[in-house]
Amino acid sequence: MKLLITNIKELLQVREKPVRKVSGEEMKFLPTIKNAWLLIEDDKIADFGAMKDIPEMLVDKEIDATGKMLLPTWCDSHTHIVYAGNREQEFADRINGLTYEEIASRGGGILNSAKTLQETSEEDLYKQSAARLEEVMKLGTGAIEIKSGYGLTKEAELKMLRVIKKLKQNYELPVKATFLGAHAIPSEYKKDPEAYLKLVIEKILPEVAEDGTAEYIDIFCEKGYFSVEDTQKLLKAASKFGLRPKIHVNQFNAIGGVKAGVENNALSVDHLEVMNEEDIEILKNSETMPVALPSCSLFLSIPYTPARRVIDAGLPLALATDFNPGSTPSGNMNLVVSLACIKMNMTPEEAINAATINGAYAMNLSESVGSITKGKQANLILTKEIPSYTFLPYAFGTNSIESVFINGKEI
Repeated sequence: MKLLITNIKELLQVREKPVRKVSGEEMKFLPTIKNAWLLIEDDKIADFGAMKDIPEMLVDKEIDATGKMLLPTWCDSHTHIVYAGNREQEFADRINGLTYEEIASRGGGILNSAKTLQETSEEDLYKQSAARLEEVMKLGTGAIEIKSGYGLTKEAELKMLRVIKKLKQNYELPVKATFLGAHAIPSEYKKDPEAYLKLVIEKILPEVAEDGTAEYIDIFCEKGYFSVEDTQKLLKAASKFGLRPKIHVNQFNAIGGVKAGVENNALSVDHLEVMNEEDIEILKNSETMPVALPSCSLFLSIPYTPARRVIDAGLPLALATDFNPGSTPSGNMNLVVSLACIKMNMTPEEAINAATINGAYAMNLSESVGSITKGKQANLILTKEIPSYTFLPYAFGTNSIESVFINGKEI
């Protein structure tokens, strides 16, 4: 099947030579071709260029994209979309004055979601999660990472990972799975949190590794959850099974989680709402991708990741949704890109780079998605007629997407 898209107003994120990520000043540059064409053969980007240079070719279908932009689909490297039910009552509780930490201390938050998930059948959990995945795909997400972490028992964590595996099998976009058994301390372990971490390391982790249902390991390194020492223990144990870290750090406090991540070769460190100079220095010259989750900051009314400090220090930055029932009940990457510009003072070019090529890096998918490069998967967003790519973050309440293609097929 050959699909030709012609008269593209502007083809965005064109990388003739593949790049793994962009950092610092590089993030300000978004390579494009105006008045362009792109050829898809089966599931791959086969060729592209300016309309004035288009060769004669026989194709099965042609789309006229006059006035429209074409860009790679969003790469969402941090989600929790496999969950059961919702936490709308806690939303009301926060409006009435309770903090996220206060709700958690009363048995709400992650523990609330864990109880609901434990009581939900695997079939029902899959149906709820598949509906969310289809929703975000229509919003332009073409590669996604999904975490466990709302199980908090061996049986429930494995159930979540099986659901993620089934989503990966049934949908054509790249899906990466992360084991987040150390997401919170279950109520029954409140007086002995070390016993729960021991359970995760000695009983659940080996079975996860044996099943091959996860590629990455995660932990919520934060006051009231898991310490830096806990983080070191878990990451070292996971390394023996080949699970690379992608960890929650610096959401409410900077306690040394970034350093622990870098020391353990983390692929990414995520949240980073609170950053100190030591964290930034540690990230320099590392292979670890900082990931910001601005819609979490919006929903919880907490600080935003200091993107300018990160980028101006010469570092890369990725953007992701954190889609989950408690702190970010949205998987809309378009909103994330807008918030990055509006609240984090990122330029449209930086935000698009962060949500595509750098997001792909944060899932180890740089070779297959995240840019317009020959041979990469044809996972693409075709916009409606818009004046410029700046309109995408500018019109934050508008759906500017006309079509989404996954492996060359319109969904």
